[in-house]
Amino acid sequence: MLVIRPIETADLESLLEISRQVGYGMTTLPPNRTVLSRRIEESRRSFTLHPDQPRGETYLFVMQENDSRRVVGVCGIISKVGEGDPFYGYRLRCEPCVSEMLKVNKTISLLELTVLYDGPAVVGSLFLLPEFRRDGNGRFLALSRFVFMAQFPQRFAAHVIAEMRGVIDREGRSPFWDAVGRHFFELDFPQADYLTLVNKRFIADLMPRHPLYVPLLPAAAQAVIGKVHPETQPALKILQDEGFTFEDIVDIFEAGGVFGCDRERIRAVRESRAALVAALVPMAIGTDGENCVLSNTDLAFRACKGGVRVLDDGRVCIDPSTARALRIEPGQAIRFVSVRPDRRTTGR
Repeated sequence: MLVIRPIETADLESLLEISRQVGYGMTTLPPNRTVLSRRIEESRRSFTLHPDQPRGETYLFVMQENDSRRVVGVCGIISKVGEGDPFYGYRLRCEPCVSEMLKVNKTISLLELTVLYDGPAVVGSLFLLPEFRRDGNGRFLALSRFVFMAQFPQRFAAHVIAEMRGVIDREGRSPFWDAVGRHFFELDFPQADYLTLVNKRFIADLMPRHPLYVPLLPAAAQAVIGKVHPETQPALKILQDEGFTFEDIVDIFEAGGVFGCDRERIRAVRESRAALVAALVPMAIGTDGENCVLSNTDLAFRACKGGVRVLDDGRVCIDPSTARALRIEPGQAIRFVSVRPDRRTTGR
């Protein structure tokens, strides 16, 4: 069985090994021991806090095989961007161009620098080892973050975004970066991408603040604006199934699309429900025959996939193996939601 839990200090080597398989463009998972160690400790501190509102905390989770304890995936949430470091993006908008004399009436796309100091929550750092990309494991990993949000809504901003990895080749070349950023920063894309984790000050110093007219960019750069990396397409499909839509914002470096949804409108948040466990029964099944994402309800968070049988009084029955994975007993609470948006649990 696969279990999702908060990352621990002892997971550093596993996280480092995963990061080496990520490739370019996933800024939050560089193959750098110092950076990853710092991210782990930031996450560990966040789980010890009891904030009444989000202040930029980082929460990292790992997926592990329950028996072998091998870490096979990772995902994360930032409770709110703009706290400490602002969020930078290009907003895509259209500007009318009209000439009565020439009989021209058209719209021109342009990119306008956007800086958020009081921004949304961000879900990201999603990566699953290739050999485990089956049986809905990627969807389970992605949805576990929303189940955590549903249980602890006060920890997260009311709006949630995901910065999707843009089009970058295996050598780390980005058509958009080569057309725009390289001229101002005099760095290769991988260098600039890494520096955003160290200190974003250089962005404020050098990023062009005037709008960029899209037709003036090379065709290769225009073609990737708002697009996502081929390996990121499955993650985008999951988010779209949960209600995320394009925010008309793209990454300032490689122009990957930013997708968002109000926290309470995210399908897995909206439709998840908490219930007391009445009993442990063999081969428990979901109310619709579909597996659910289940979790405990405390900060020692654990989540797994399994079945749920809802009783008439609102309590639930689950399988003993699920209870062991979540480390709960009858009388304690779980939170659950169906894995697929077309096979839904009801209530909250």
